[in-house]
Amino acid sequence: MKLKKLTVLALAGLTALALSACGGAADSSASSGSGETAAAKSSEAATTTAGGQAQAAGDVKPAAKEDLKVGFIYIGDENEGYTAAHYKGAMDMKAALGLSDDQVIIKWNVPEDETAGDAAMDLADQGCNIIFANSFGHESYILEAAKEYPDVQFCHATGYQAALSGLSNMHNYFTNVYESRYVSGVVAGLKLNQMIEEGKVSKDAVKVGYVGAYPFAEVISGYTSFFLGVRSVCPEAVMEVKYTNSWSSFDLEKEAADALISNGCVLISQHADTTGAPTAAEAAGVPCVGYNISMIATAPDTALTSAAIDWAPYVTYAVQSVIDGKAFETDWCQGYKEGANSITELNQAVIAPKTEEKVKEVESAITAGTLHVFDTSTFTVGGQKLDTYKKDGIDVEYISDGYFHESVYGSAPAFDILIDGITTIDN
Repeated sequence: MKLKKLTVLALAGLTALALSACGGAADSSASSGSGETAAAKSSEAATTTAGGQAQAAGDVKPAAKEDLKVGFIYIGDENEGYTAAHYKGAMDMKAALGLSDDQVIIKWNVPEDETAGDAAMDLADQGCNIIFANSFGHESYILEAAKEYPDVQFCHATGYQAALSGLSNMHNYFTNVYESRYVSGVVAGLKLNQMIEEGKVSKDAVKVGYVGAYPFAEVISGYTSFFLGVRSVCPEAVMEVKYTNSWSSFDLEKEAADALISNGCVLISQHADTTGAPTAAEAAGVPCVGYNISMIATAPDTALTSAAIDWAPYVTYAVQSVIDGKAFETDWCQGYKEGANSITELNQAVIAPKTEEKVKEVESAITAGTLHVFDTSTFTVGGQKLDTYKKDGIDVEYISDGYFHESVYGSAPAFDILIDGITTIDN
């Protein structure tokens, strides 16, 4: 089956790739994308960066480790999962490279406006040799700073414009989080099987609820990979997605989860920052899967695990490249094999029997490259199998060798297809 675009909004997802948590600690629609123009630019970027990991930027001015300074611009703080994960990656890098406290400078709670540009330039003025920013809406401001400070390396998570910019000191990075979402889906599917076996739910009523932020590719890619993981062990499952239209809102996420549970969903997952969904799941006694951080403290009787990203591999690699004076990728995206993705600890009080063994099996297959998350034999669209997929305005074939090649032609997620078995609610 041939399939082009579903909607302009879905295509915007290729560009509005704010991570699930890209909205930070407060509600933010600024991460929500830049519409059709940005989508077209992202398509160009996919062509520019074809091959993904192969493209490297220009020369990097080396910095002696003892003189090095590293700057970080965060949309939130340690109290929300997305920034907490980025901060952990930074601290792991600091320890791995033996940097001192005064060599790492952090700007917390930086909104997606000109404040981000001011923060970047201030860090450069303080002598930072490399600067990281973690929110989609920061990107245009980071680009301006990169133009002003050509000897400083700028690295932006979740964006798409580095390859288009022509700047040798501008970089985008992400991870194959769809892999860990798939694994967390396997954990969820095994729990559903247990519930069926115990008579807690019938096979014809196995409906999963998913709290999503926005209808963008990164969210669609995430909930689809989770669902495919669920269905790999529980083929009876269907899924309903409810959007909050916010990256981070406890109230909206809890409200969405409550609505999904009221609508018959017997397990809840999320692509959103807060503990709102797990809080609702715990109150209702419904199993749940989180994101970024373990939700066991919030939902001790219902949390199974969470899909997680480890940013340390990239941050360490980029900083080491500056120390060595070596060029590094314009677009970087890695996964389980490189230690950039995982799931958080399994809640032994809640998971189904033999979950640990199955998780190890699936993780090993992903790492070995024998399991492809978006294997086209495992899903249909309108009752038909996909054998080709090209986005509007770009001549890049995403499907080959029997699977959709996610995050290969650029670091940002591209899968934006609504597959059979999933329904969505956007209000």
